[in-house]
Amino acid sequence: MSSLSRELVFLILQFLDEEKFKESVHKLEQESGFFFNMRYFEDMVTNGEWEEVEKYLSGFTKVDDNRYSMKIFFEIRKQKYLEALDKRDRAKAVDILVKDLKVFAAFNEELFKEITQLLTLDNFRDNEQLSKYGDTKSARGIMLAELKKLIEANPLFRDKLQFPTLKNSRLRTLINQSLNWQHQLCKNPRPNPDIKTLFVDHSCGQPNGARAPSPVTNHLMGAVPKTGAFTPLGPHGPFQPTPAALPTSLAGWMANPSPVPHPSASAGPIGLAAASNPGALLKRPRTPPTNNPAMDYQTADSEHVLKRPRPFGVSDEANNLPVTILPGVYANQSHGQSSYSTDDLPRNVVMTISLGSAVKSMDFHPVQQILLLGKQLFRERVGTNIGDVMIYELPSHERIAIRNFKPWDLAQCSVAMQATLANDYTASINRVVWSPDGTLFGVAYSKHIVHIYSYHGGDDLRNHLEIEAHAGSVNDLAFSYPNKQLCVVTCGEDRVIKVWDAVTGAKQHTFEGHEAPVYSVCPHHKESIQFIFSTATDGKIKAWLYDNMGSRVDYDAPGHSSTTMAYSADGTRLFSCGTNKEGDSYLVEWNESEGAVKRTYHGLGKRTVGVVQFDTTKNRFLATGDEFMVKFWDMDNVNLLTSTDADGGLPASPSIRFNKEGILLAVSTNDNGIKILANSDGIRLLRTVESRTYDASRAAASVAVVKAPAIGTFGSPNITVGTSTGDRAAPVPAMVGLNNDGRSLAEVKPRIVDESVEKSRIWKLTEINEASQCRSLRLPDNLTAMRVSRLIYTNSGLAILALSSNAVHKLWKWQRNDRTVIGKATASIVPQLWQPASGILMTNDMSDTNPEDAVPCFALSKNDSYVMSASGGKISLFNMMTFKTMTTFMPPPPAATYLAFHPQDNNIIAIGMEDSSIQIYNVRVDEVKTKLKGHQKRITGLAFSHVLNVLVSSGADSQLCVWNTDGWERQASKFLQIPNGRAAAPLADTRVQFHLDQIHLLAVHETQIAIYEAPKLECLKQWFPREASGPITHAAYSCDSQSIYVSFEDGSVGVLTATNLRLKCRILPAAYLPPNPSLRVYPLVVAAHPSDPNQFALGLTDGGVHVLEPLESEGKWGTSPPTENGAGPSSTSGAGGSDQPQR
Repeated sequence: MSSLSRELVFLILQFLDEEKFKESVHKLEQESGFFFNMRYFEDMVTNGEWEEVEKYLSGFTKVDDNRYSMKIFFEIRKQKYLEALDKRDRAKAVDILVKDLKVFAAFNEELFKEITQLLTLDNFRDNEQLSKYGDTKSARGIMLAELKKLIEANPLFRDKLQFPTLKNSRLRTLINQSLNWQHQLCKNPRPNPDIKTLFVDHSCGQPNGARAPSPVTNHLMGAVPKTGAFTPLGPHGPFQPTPAALPTSLAGWMANPSPVPHPSASAGPIGLAAASNPGALLKRPRTPPTNNPAMDYQTADSEHVLKRPRPFGVSDEANNLPVTILPGVYANQSHGQSSYSTDDLPRNVVMTISLGSAVKSMDFHPVQQILLLGKQLFRERVGTNIGDVMIYELPSHERIAIRNFKPWDLAQCSVAMQATLANDYTASINRVVWSPDGTLFGVAYSKHIVHIYSYHGGDDLRNHLEIEAHAGSVNDLAFSYPNKQLCVVTCGEDRVIKVWDAVTGAKQHTFEGHEAPVYSVCPHHKESIQFIFSTATDGKIKAWLYDNMGSRVDYDAPGHSSTTMAYSADGTRLFSCGTNKEGDSYLVEWNESEGAVKRTYHGLGKRTVGVVQFDTTKNRFLATGDEFMVKFWDMDNVNLLTSTDADGGLPASPSIRFNKEGILLAVSTNDNGIKILANSDGIRLLRTVESRTYDASRAAASVAVVKAPAIGTFGSPNITVGTSTGDRAAPVPAMVGLNNDGRSLAEVKPRIVDESVEKSRIWKLTEINEASQCRSLRLPDNLTAMRVSRLIYTNSGLAILALSSNAVHKLWKWQRNDRTVIGKATASIVPQLWQPASGILMTNDMSDTNPEDAVPCFALSKNDSYVMSASGGKISLFNMMTFKTMTTFMPPPPAATYLAFHPQDNNIIAIGMEDSSIQIYNVRVDEVKTKLKGHQKRITGLAFSHVLNVLVSSGADSQLCVWNTDGWERQASKFLQIPNGRAAAPLADTRVQFHLDQIHLLAVHETQIAIYEAPKLECLKQWFPREASGPITHAAYSCDSQSIYVSFEDGSVGVLTATNLRLKCRILPAAYLPPNPSLRVYPLVVAAHPSDPNQFALGLTDGGVHVLEPLESEGKWGTSPPTENGAGPSSTSGAGGSDQPQR
């Protein structure tokens, strides 16, 4: 059977499973022999269905195939024989002996005789070898564990134990695409075709108007719409003539979702997404208007993918390819085995934090272990509620920052707002939420206002926007990315939904139509279609496109409840939860294709006050705060899975919030605090974070402070906040933002340390010159060692990708196990140099290019599925799973010298060229959209800011340019300030990288490190290395933008504080390189780990790649130099060990 036919079987299996044809699923598994369903096998063995067990096995192996197979069948038949003896059914035992076990006599006659002799015993347990045989259930369990080991070791089951990752309803999607294409070929296409059969090709009958746009991946094949169903949201409905023509099911616009970081915040398109303009697909009518055909099948056997004509858009399918290529169970694949269990749920109380007032809303930071809290402070004296916003760092239990409700500019508020505050200058908090990248967070207050803060790490919290959003209470707030622009979506008591620019605060849209106060909003996107669900207190649900054309959905929530809606983390499933006026609560999953409730979950109690809170995690579990406990459901089972009271003390309807990974859960308590619950991974994560943040200086400070209980014991330490800080451990020194912040101590609670002890410390530069002073690992490599030109961690943090000067890519992967805690790269465990089974290498085209003259470059897709790369020849697109070349394009001259994906549309790439131009290239339509000119020499760096909507370029001419990504006009340009007496090489590279805040810019040149503020390119700080170190070869921000790793030609590495460019640690070559006087080896490139701020990797001139981490006892690279009074120096030098300011 061909590879594609084999894949078709998998699609049919998925279809049968989704349609609940269980017997047919397992029959096809057995008859095809393509997928061995271990869960189904386990159930049959556990239930003792021996005939079915052997029948199912027969589709994959026979008794005499190999020793593993023989052992499998022997163990099953032996168990069946022993169970007959245990039941005293000797006739059946003899029958099994003769018919089933005798076949093994030919291989081991002595064993067969011994088994036969068991018939002579009154109790077979009298046999010494069977004396420990327990009851039937335990015996089956022991045998099952042995069978699983045998099956996994049996080569006949290789590649048959894992079901491939597929998007939901993949077969339906392919058929819908076919119908769309057939409709495209109709001579007289109807605007709304009536497709009633799949048995013959579709063809429209009589002429009826002009050709209608045919969007991709419409679910024309979805279930028959029901009366009163949701109406779809516009351009993704089947075959409509204009966006206003609305088909009759939700299936079209809900077809292909993209993952979002959290249900409450719709991130920009991640990975290689679909084109944002469906109409662009019609430009070349002979090319099927689907997602990239070359991406439909991702197996090593799919040779046909390279034969498809262009344009070759990089499809949304890429978004759901696994980040790792290691065997595993895929989260959004319901068919086959599942690795989930109740142990995955965070149910162990590891921390209790007392806050002094009730928590109304909370949200975990998407990257760091930081919790954002919105709480209510009730003042008994005046009987008012005041909303405080707090940021807590876990696991130190430390409050980093606090903000009280206070209008920032009362004079700018409306008359109505001022009048309201004049009567009562208080407000409570309804919602707090982080932006998808964690650089901003929003606060919705009960009086008119929304506050947007920018977070710069540590305690650096700054006012960003104050928006008078609604008349009355602002009930909910969320972030979204319409038109590639970060926006804030709000709703309020005034029955209106509004959309605001998150950078400028300008109002973008106003949606009116609800007849009651709007209770919640849920922005989301499917491919390029951005939309917003809204719910009102009268139980109405509506949905809106960003086009001011009215709601596209008008439906009733179950029980006419005040409800909130949320998608699963992968964006494929929609849920809602709410409570009506009668106190009845409803937790449901929606069938998006019909606008109807798909399943209703059981187990919620009746309440007298409040609305039940809920959250989703792991694409698998639902949780609610209900009846003084946290309740959990499996998404696929309507019955309650389990619950926990979190050791007691919860309110009737506690607020709950999972962190992004679903391994931590925050729960509000009855005594005005929160509890943090964790699973085993969460416990290990908190311990790891605690060990990294531990500062030896705390020992010195312990005379002045009372140390809080360590989280390592994982009891429930109660931390009182807001009364006294004297009982808390002295924290790690604060990480200050790029601009020194002169706020008063009243704004941010100080971290109390005895002043005399603090001043007595003498800061000293940390120098690491021995291997014993850090953890370093040279990655294994059996391929040809050539100079490492480019180096990057995958976005998952599980692997490192290197590009050598010979145009060959190398990929190292760390497998998840108990030692790697959460499955990430580490210097403590040796990874695998990974290659697919085919043995091919990802090798760039080099044409006639001299390797010494080539400028290698690459860019990795956000989901780690694809890498775009060049080494002086054509640009290649590689599949990271198979290492196959998906396509090549843009042959030189000029050659590409730098590549960068657009942050919101991965079909748009910026390509820096050898001839100093920058080409903005649309992958989907194979077209250069525009060419930017402003540099005099080749392009050496590109960086996008999705906050400012700009592209910053750098060149070998030492110039920086800022380009607006809307019209691609040049906004600013500036040449680097080369220090006197230091001449730069004629073609010295200049690299650029944006800070986490997407505003400050790191510029790296062989003569200096500089920080600029975009878009005006104001130079804020410079740092010049000491001459003894030689030129700078590369530098990169740490993942939290608090440190900068800098490599030098003398082989050393410096660690700078990002806030003031002060050297805090120097790592000498002897710490990670073996002594070899005859060989000059030094790093050419530095890569920072995407989630561990203290880990980085070096690519060396000898072809080696080293991973470096501080000792676990230290936790970080040195300590930050003391901050001088007043503004920091605008220019500093690395000369000498003291790193003193240079004027």
